[in-house]
Amino acid sequence: MAAPILALRGVNKSFGPIDVLHDITLEVHAGEVLCLLGDNGAGKSTLIKLMSGVHQPTNGHIEIDGATITLPTPRAASDKGIATVHQFGGTFPLMSIGRSFFVGVEKTKGWGPFKVYDRKGANDIAVKAVRDFGITRIDDGDRLVGGLSGGERQSLAIARAVHFGARVLILDEPTAALGVKQATHVLRIVNEAKRRGLAVIFITHQVMHAMAVGDHFAVLIRGAVAADFHKGEKTREEITDLMAGGASMASLEAEIEIYMNSHGGHPPPPAA
Repeated sequence: MAAPILALRGVNKSFGPIDVLHDITLEVHAGEVLCLLGDNGAGKSTLIKLMSGVHQPTNGHIEIDGATITLPTPRAASDKGIATVHQFGGTFPLMSIGRSFFVGVEKTKGWGPFKVYDRKGANDIAVKAVRDFGITRIDDGDRLVGGLSGGERQSLAIARAVHFGARVLILDEPTAALGVKQATHVLRIVNEAKRRGLAVIFITHQVMHAMAVGDHFAVLIRGAVAADFHKGEKTREEITDLMAGGASMASLEAEIEIYMNSHGGHPPPPAA
């Protein structure tokens, strides 16, 4: 099997005396959606920042195509083909669609000191890129991003990342603030990105959305991988229980039952 596009090997992250991530080992392959599931405080945000070059691991390492790399800055991550799309798409409400699509890498025409911004060219490329992902309502590159729905903003950001050569797409809670119809659009785009051969890391706490697109799942609890499994290996109820600590609670209840059975029905004594 080919090496994963992106892999974390025994990654730990501490801030001073506080350990935030513990021995994280994960990998995602081309054409695969890895869903990272976890409740608030599970460590998802810190993990995103490690993969996108904002933070560096305290221990362990990150691999691209099987080779160990360092990501000292977000620019370094971008240069390696890692693109992160945050909850609201990282777009600029008062910019046009074309301008927002090419922000930082403005499309120009002309020569030397006579170069000017190519508004029509930027608009045409931006609109085509978004429509290729199935968002057909967008047909005017001069339209302001602030007038788009949440799902359309996500689509614009994802289409931009793919256009500029992303190989790994990290989606941070892309459906959290969306209604059912808009979330469905985003999930369709995730599937299209997978079809195009991208490795997608889909961070969410919504199990139904994860199960709709995921191939590989990891549940984070208090900064550690509590479960790592593939599609079809666990039910929605089992995943939800894991996220809520249900597996730990079930294990504790079993231990208590065993103790009571061997001690005449008496519960364990309170901790000293």
